Amino acid sequence: MRLGVIFDRDLPPEQLIPFAGELDGTAADDLWVVEDLGWTGGVSAAATALAVTSRLRVGIGITPAPLRNPMLLAMELANLARMHPGRLAAGIGHGVPGWMAQVGAAVPSPLSLLEETITSVRALLRGETVTLHGRSVRLDGVSLVHPPAEPPPVLAGVKGPRSLALSGRVAQGTIVPEGIGPAQLPGIRAQIGGGADHELVVFTYLHTGAGAAEAVEEAVAGQAEFLGVSPADVVMATGTPEEAAAQVKSLWAAGADTVAVRPLGSGPLRHVHALLSAL
Repeated sequence: MRLGVIFDRDLPPEQLIPFAGELDGTAADDLWVVEDLGWTGGVSAAATALAVTSRLRVGIGITPAPLRNPMLLAMELANLARMHPGRLAAGIGHGVPGWMAQVGAAVPSPLSLLEETITSVRALLRGETVTLHGRSVRLDGVSLVHPPAEPPPVLAGVKGPRSLALSGRVAQGTIVPEGIGPAQLPGIRAQIGGGADHELVVFTYLHTGAGAAEAVEEAVAGQAEFLGVSPADVVMATGTPEEAAAQVKSLWAAGADTVAVRPLGSGPLRHVHALLSAL
């Protein structure tokens, strides 16, 4: 069981360096960085976090396939994996449809694009020469000059049934978004299928102590709309540190291999320290 911490997209990017440095000195296992349209680039954020830490695994959660040519993405991931062996996890997803449309990157078949992207990126990272004339991806005899000796795991950031099944077929892990609770995880595991080594990463909001409702209200409202549920059904790690820890433990018990908490509010690492103490 792993515990990760997400560097929230609303934090100023320059805060990533002290944030990562402080987190590296804790018992947390992972630091996850975000790539959302208009916020920050996931690859540059991951590179920065890896460079200023020595222990943490750094996860990219997640690069949108419509914005990333698979050859270029494999080049970037291979570069990071060679410089920081065993410390990178790469998430790839569909991208938010509205955002992809805003930048002219909407595709007719997001499922095909994601499958072809993950399949080709993984093959390239293994050092293979790839030719793929797919529905969405076209590669003609390309390969990496410097493939990593230890290819990083590639995970799919998805939530729908067909996408979860796709992840089980072609990815090494699945990232599910904030708000999903322990009651849903067995069903998600069943939809994914895959082997016992398929990593399930669950993102969840974190806030400890007083003022949680106000601190998470806006994020919860947006996530409820994204998930198509009531705000009351968005599961979070909130309350006292012990209550937040109990929620994290319940996600592990329900099948999550990694729980990545997203601390909200001012002084985000104080919530992480409180959670770690309670755990």
